Amino acid sequence: MRQTASVRSPFLYFADERLSRAELTAACLDGDLVALGDAYIPADAVETAALRAGSLAETLGDTLAATHLSAAWVHGGLPLPPSRHTVQRGVPRRLHVRPDRRVVYRDLQVPGEDLQLVGGVLVTTPERTLADLARVGDDEHTEAARLLAEIDADAAYQAIARLEAGALPHKRAALACLRALVDERQDDVTRYTS
Repeated sequence: MRQTASVRSPFLYFADERLSRAELTAACLDGDLVALGDAYIPADAVETAALRAGSLAETLGDTLAATHLSAAWVHGGLPLPPSRHTVQRGVPRRLHVRPDRRVVYRDLQVPGEDLQLVGGVLVTTPERTLADLARVGDDEHTEAARLLAEIDADAAYQAIARLEAGALPHKRAALACLRALVDERQDDVTRYTS
């Protein structure tokens, strides 16, 4: 598991932790804070992957990992968090997860080599995230994959290599999607450098 910024940020404000929800809302109306995921940050703070991930700390705890659209948002591939976060087990033991309408829970464990610690929470690596998004195949996930591949081209190539090496459901469609994204990006680069 890779690690990046594992300490909870002092810039993240959660309701009823340091301030009540009413105080946080008032600070937003005053222009001092802005909402970020499930938390609030100072209006002048730079939105980073660590802050986006850290804003999910109460939802994920230390046993769940952000995957799919949630991981794409953390990595900067989506401008806004998804309305329902997709999570999977990040630990070997089975969990009892209370149903939550804001969360889509998958009970499969994400292997440790596919996880990184960002902002104190577990998130799938960019290459795993791209592979997962491409395997879903709907318009929303494909667009998220395109946006993530734009900011991390190496992850797209690694995702293709990972899919070619394994046996997974929807592998052919995912490979076609990722190769099209890489080709599209290469065409854009060639067009601008010619």
